[in-house]
Amino acid sequence: MPRKTFGKCLVADPRICHGKLTFKGTRILVADVLDLVAKGIDWGMIVKQCHGSITRQGIAEAVSLAGRAFLEHAEEYLKKTVSA
Repeated sequence: MPRKTFGKCLVADPRICHGKLTFKGTRILVADVLDLVAKGIDWGMIVKQCHGSITRQGIAEAVSLAGRAFLEHAEEYLKKTVSA
């Protein structure tokens, strides 16, 4: 799998974190940051916890990408919820 870029701040590179989505130039997983956002952690605090390695713009891109992915696959989640 070649390196794939998502927006200005997100990348999936098979040589970094087994190809999981990270913030460019880091090993910070997008999924981990999205978990912090979901817990209601202030974005400024997330940036600070990541020692400035990510930006608010990067977090916004991650949230936007996650939202689009959810909308595109919402039917799959609904089917799982109903059948569970």
